[in-house]
Amino acid sequence: MEQSDACALQNTALYRNELVRLLTQRFTTPGIYETAIAPLHVIRFDAPSEIIHTVHKPALCLIVQGQKEIGLGDDRYLYDPLSYLVVSVTLPVSGRVLIASPEAPYLCIRVDFEVTEIAQVIADAPPMGVPDEPELGLFLEKVDVPLLETILRLVRLLETPKDIGMLAPLALRELHYRLLRGVHGSRLYELALGDSLTRRVTRAIDWLNSHYTQPLRIDELARVANVGSSTLHHRFKAVTAMSPLQYQKQLRLQEARRLIFGEGLDVASACYRVGYESPSQFSREYSRQFGYPPSKDTRRARRPE
Repeated sequence: MEQSDACALQNTALYRNELVRLLTQRFTTPGIYETAIAPLHVIRFDAPSEIIHTVHKPALCLIVQGQKEIGLGDDRYLYDPLSYLVVSVTLPVSGRVLIASPEAPYLCIRVDFEVTEIAQVIADAPPMGVPDEPELGLFLEKVDVPLLETILRLVRLLETPKDIGMLAPLALRELHYRLLRGVHGSRLYELALGDSLTRRVTRAIDWLNSHYTQPLRIDELARVANVGSSTLHHRFKAVTAMSPLQYQKQLRLQEARRLIFGEGLDVASACYRVGYESPSQFSREYSRQFGYPPSKDTRRARRPE
């Protein structure tokens, strides 16, 4: 092994150990934490989890300790402290923590993206290349020392709140720059470029997230994206790994589950609230998505603690 490689491995271990120490000292119980740095969140689990379904906003996720599996469509992605995950468009995903314990909790750092901030970095550091075809809006990449060091400096700022206002924007800007210059940086360029094909698909994604209870008309969605219907279908699937109809179904079912658990709605009410017209179809698709019928979740939601 060359000296530079050995140095990189040593630095990686040192930075990760410091991140574990800082996070476990500050975030002492399981939960999803907001921080004084608005885009920065910290997630802790003290035990493996069941499958959790969520709509993931554009963000960087870096596991500091533990292991997790992410599902998108029919694909599964396994990642741990050796890699980081980037979600560049809003996606309905599933996930479960595989390795965690009270002695060695699962620790994950999530940094949410703002398109305007990425666009500003692009303005100052033009793209090195943008793909001809839209690419999947989720990818895993190996963590390198510069990226890990940037994240560590961001987390360290939580220890000195008076410095956050001045230094956090600089660290976030560097983080965006390093991601843009990475192997898959072109996907973030596409996200932020005003009239790129991915940006047009993103407009369709945003529209679906706001109007998922309405009947889906592809021609209307294509007008929102300002592309032809067949082009939208092809490029939407390239970015999200699912068709617009499948995407809408994911949004409806996840919201229905939230309504059952969060608001105590019965099955029929949740069904109609999210846009289904047939309770039997709703029950079939709910069972296929979550592995059991909605009536089981209704009983679980009403069960006393």
